[in-house]
Amino acid sequence: MIYLDLLIGFLKVGLFSFGGAYGAIPLIRDVVLSYGWLDDEMLTYFIAVSESTPGPIMVNLATYIGSSKGGILGSAIATAAVVLPAFVIILLIVVMLKNILDNPYVQAVLDGIKPCIVGIIAATGLEMIFQNCFQGSVLDVRAVILTAILGAVVIIYRRAKKKNFPPIRLIIISAVLGIVAYSL
Repeated sequence: MIYLDLLIGFLKVGLFSFGGAYGAIPLIRDVVLSYGWLDDEMLTYFIAVSESTPGPIMVNLATYIGSSKGGILGSAIATAAVVLPAFVIILLIVVMLKNILDNPYVQAVLDGIKPCIVGIIAATGLEMIFQNCFQGSVLDVRAVILTAILGAVVIIYRRAKKKNFPPIRLIIISAVLGIVAYSL
């Protein structure tokens, strides 16, 4: 019976929660208290843990509550139930949009938006580089050197291998160089 209650309770949360996780907390609270799964104080602890762990708060909260009431199967049911409505809605939107995306006018709009997106991403990247290289009005020489090294690595790799530098490797190299440069 607890598994059915978890399924129905968290389906309600998944279906009727709007405005993100913080907007869903009152609904989760109502469901949890109405089923008697937790008291107010324990729910507050569960919310605190859900906020401090990686992942969406609503999914974390469903997983923790499901686990506390029904073990591993309970956590799987609660998590699936809270995610399922959004998953189905997104699938329906994708199916509907697929027909719309074939329209030549929609394609023309999307083709016009692509350069804007590239510009926004480039501007954001450049702004981040300048913010990291200039701490206020002071030039951070180490940041400039690291940026130049990373840029050179990417350019040399691209010319030698004729393909893009893997982002994960770039992140790892950046982290190692940053730790070395700023720990000295």
